[in-house]
Amino acid sequence: MQKKEPFFWITFFAGFIIMVFLLLPMFKMMTAPSLAMLMETLKDKDVMRSIRLSVVTAGAAALISFVFGTPLAYLLARHEFFGKKLVESIVDLPVVIPHPVVGIAILSVAGRDFWLGALMQELGIRIMGSVTGIITVLTFVGIPFYINAAKTGFESISPRIENVSRSLGATMVGTFFRVTVPLAWRSIVIGFVMCAARAISEFGAVVIVAYHPMIAPVMLYERFEGYGLRYSQPVAVWLVTICLSLFLVLRILTLRTKDNT
Repeated sequence: MQKKEPFFWITFFAGFIIMVFLLLPMFKMMTAPSLAMLMETLKDKDVMRSIRLSVVTAGAAALISFVFGTPLAYLLARHEFFGKKLVESIVDLPVVIPHPVVGIAILSVAGRDFWLGALMQELGIRIMGSVTGIITVLTFVGIPFYINAAKTGFESISPRIENVSRSLGATMVGTFFRVTVPLAWRSIVIGFVMCAARAISEFGAVVIVAYHPMIAPVMLYERFEGYGLRYSQPVAVWLVTICLSLFLVLRILTLRTKDNT
């Protein structure tokens, strides 16, 4: 058996410290509520309503990102043009800016003092304190994850395959839906899951735009502020369970992607 070098043990120890740092708080939180408390939480109509709203709005945000983000992802993957780096930076902007700023920015364009906000109000579209506002915020924070994942998938496909399809008489649209998308579907699904997972955990931007109706993170915050750890932990456990389920799907898809390469 080959003797391990000192540097290996340094990296091992550093990795061990990080694993403890990440897992210990999560383990303590997940095991603190009793099974009876978790089951009782599931019977709480307010909690279930907030969790259901989180799942539905996160799914809607991921669907919007899929519809509008896929063409942009393909454009960025296949074409070089003036200002491309700027476009890529703008796509990544929601990842780096503080999320309360996102909420304030969205309300700025949705107010009566701005033409878009005035138009929306005439059409009966309300952002503040509405499900529409929640979906808008979640799409804003989640769409970079979808676009970047889909872009990576499109970049992995050789343009020659598309050129062969075109040479056989297929249109660009036909080639995209019959050749490109089926080859990149795994990256598209990964992006969809990442977008939904990011959206379902959002708090800072949502609490500014729509404290009510409550999504799960806002409900969690209210329970903690009002009742402390004992009553907030069960809600946190169910929210973490949903997020872990999404990331389990993500990891399975990622592993299969590596196996196929």
